[in-house]
Amino acid sequence: MAYDFIGLVNDVNRRLNEVELTSSNFPTATGFYHFAKDAVNSSIRHIGQEEFNWPWMHVEQDVELTPGSIRYGVPTSAKTVDYNTFRIKRDAVLDGETQRLKIMQYEEWLDKHADTEYNSNTSDRSLPTHIVRTPSREYILYPSPDKAYTLVYEFYNTAYEMINATDVPDFPEQYRHIIVDGAMYYVHQFRGDMQAANVNLQQFEKGIKHLRTLHINRTQYLRDTRVHY
Repeated sequence: MAYDFIGLVNDVNRRLNEVELTSSNFPTATGFYHFAKDAVNSSIRHIGQEEFNWPWMHVEQDVELTPGSIRYGVPTSAKTVDYNTFRIKRDAVLDGETQRLKIMQYEEWLDKHADTEYNSNTSDRSLPTHIVRTPSREYILYPSPDKAYTLVYEFYNTAYEMINATDVPDFPEQYRHIIVDGAMYYVHQFRGDMQAANVNLQQFEKGIKHLRTLHINRTQYLRDTRVHY
């Protein structure tokens, strides 16, 4: 069975001995079949909300900076942004090596550098050295860029909502059974069979725990950041 939206929905249908959907009737499915589609999306969304940094939700973003512009928006799909990953990308044309940006607190930027947002003096522009996280879904660069540098940073997306039969989830195929376990939990709730729903919920939570063990849990260690002369 193909690993796509219709394939996952039909996984649910087979478990319940229901007639499988086809590509022709999938878009117009009603009643239970429409809910089965919702259940698959709900399962994926549930898994996505269990952790901030599932590796399959990781995105590396490139942004071309505009000289003189210091505020930039975060993608609407971003769940959490790693501000420790911001760097200016190496550019042979602009004659610059990769430079990692330091984090500056928003209050410090307001106290010391807020005027740069309204100052049109081009002599104050240069290669950005700091990134500032704002209270909104924006970030600020300091100082204001003097060239069209390429900014690179990393974030974690929210779960992808599938619509079309051939849509593929942003979730590893080898764990498709976990998606189906979660969908079965929602489907049994829909049918009022709470005993079966609870059984599937236990399986679903067990699968998520397994994912967390494989992809999230790791041995922490301390890194010596002292400068040795």
